[in-house]
Amino acid sequence: MTSPQRYRAPTLPAKPGVGYKPQHFQDITNNAGSVGWLEIHAENYMGDGGRPIAQLRHLAEQFPISVHGVGLSIGGETRLDPDHLARLKHLCDWLQPASFSEHLAWSTHESAFLNDLLPLPYTEATLTRVADHIDELQETLDRPMLLENPSSYLAFDESTLSETQFLREISHRTGCGLLLDVNNVFVSATNLGLSETAYIDAFPLDRVGEVHLGGHHEDEDDHGAPLLIDSHDHDVADPVWSLLDYTLARLGACPVLIERDDDIPPWPELEAEAARAARALARTKTVTGVAA
Repeated sequence: MTSPQRYRAPTLPAKPGVGYKPQHFQDITNNAGSVGWLEIHAENYMGDGGRPIAQLRHLAEQFPISVHGVGLSIGGETRLDPDHLARLKHLCDWLQPASFSEHLAWSTHESAFLNDLLPLPYTEATLTRVADHIDELQETLDRPMLLENPSSYLAFDESTLSETQFLREISHRTGCGLLLDVNNVFVSATNLGLSETAYIDAFPLDRVGEVHLGGHHEDEDDHGAPLLIDSHDHDVADPVWSLLDYTLARLGACPVLIERDDDIPPWPELEAEAARAARALARTKTVTGVAA
């Protein structure tokens, strides 16, 4: 098992970042505005050559890059896919990103790949399985990872730990850091009838290396209660911006990402959200440090 002392904080700057989309390539290279770093989804860049790789190499000369995985299925029942791991290692070896992150979720069953990030029960058995997968991943990549808190739509009766307790113990056992998605916190708290500020208060903030913001879709469940969907296809909602302020007041300045994965707006609109994140960071006077 990986020693907690092995963990090294990512080297992303405490500035706003955005999820990179190819249609914004020229805008970003001409005038990035408030944006200080970029995130890519690993699975979009596992090939060899072509325009996507050429553009990424060019951007990596100008910006720190965060690699965000969406397909490892860290919470899955079976071992991590060795072919996927090998492709991921190849990407990280040549790109040398400032940060790598993945989700606390599962998305595979036997040979089937599911187009979703599915939740886990928070039990000792799950804890052991996820820790083993993170150990294998970190050893393969020879770099630390950040594990992202999920957006939740249900809770498991069999859970014996809270989500924050589970994440704290995972970080302790493996030495990994944590990615705190503030929108996911808001979505989960609304859907499960919990307090979003109490969640932030209980979160192991000393292990956070990156913060995410994204948009969500508002819906209702079969009983007419609010149901939020983590869709990444809207602007960040005002209550999520307020929760970011609450979080930064406790966490300190850190890398903050604006995620937008569908209904992609023109660059000026996305950069305006990054500028709003920059203003939130400017109100934060302390700088966070991730515990070793």
